[in-house]
Amino acid sequence: MIPLPFKPKIIEKKDKNLVIFEIEGLYPGYGITIGNSMRRVLLSSLEGAAATRVKIKGAQHEFSTMPGVLEDVVTICQNLKQLRFKIYSPEPQKATLKIRGEKEVKGGDFELPSQIELINPKTHIASLSSKNAILEMEIQVESGIGYAPVEQREKEKLAIGEIQLDAIFTPVKRVTFRTENMRVGDRTDFNRLKIEIETDGTITPEEALVKAADILVKHFSLIPEEFAGALEENKKEIPSASSADVKIEDLKLSSRTINALLQSNVKTVAGILKKKEEDLSGMKGMGEKGLKEIKKVLKKMNLELKQ
Repeated sequence: MIPLPFKPKIIEKKDKNLVIFEIEGLYPGYGITIGNSMRRVLLSSLEGAAATRVKIKGAQHEFSTMPGVLEDVVTICQNLKQLRFKIYSPEPQKATLKIRGEKEVKGGDFELPSQIELINPKTHIASLSSKNAILEMEIQVESGIGYAPVEQREKEKLAIGEIQLDAIFTPVKRVTFRTENMRVGDRTDFNRLKIEIETDGTITPEEALVKAADILVKHFSLIPEEFAGALEENKKEIPSASSADVKIEDLKLSSRTINALLQSNVKTVAGILKKKEEDLSGMKGMGEKGLKEIKKVLKKMNLELKQ
């Protein structure tokens, strides 16, 4: 049995939206396997909210310009994509903006319904350079998953003057990971995985990590649910061997207990039997619970520890 790693932990919290997680004791090669899987899910599969279309008064298409507004419509649309929302309704919501005179227009100038919340109100939208300048617009905010460019979304009927936006739904801005080797017992090729997650503020990195793991677990759980019967039917007997030669990894022990034994260079049942209770309980990471686990397993094998 492949031993499970130690519990994940936070090793650095740069701010509330940027956290570095660490998982130690991963079986050789599992650092890259888990790191890659988590990164892909974090960037592509988490739900968020974004502006998906806009209607700007006086602009018939995205290549329009407006008097008294420094930015063209293309630039304004790019700025709108940077707005990060929380949405509390399954239905799309509308937000409106109406500004007159010289002013730097920001996300916080939108009038929002109670069902949505803007996380980054200081985001620049446009600059009005004239006292007579007017900027009026309405955006639609809705929930979705990952990144959805206009080309991939269903063709929706647009009102005259409405412009569709590429929707950046994902609440995760950046994910990086790296692996390094570490010692577990006599082996030095076990993996240590570090994952750095930066979110947009609509969720925390901790929430993002949990949601990504949950998505993977649900996908993998479909396999044993479907083929558990086949596994039982085709199970073969393990070749007979002396109980003392059974490896620690093959015992039904928790990952914590297995790792405690391996780190103390105890690799087989024979190695356990050479130890007294006080020797085992003194091992780093063992504890009373681990000792009880070992006794229970040995009892099933008609074996017991030295007194």
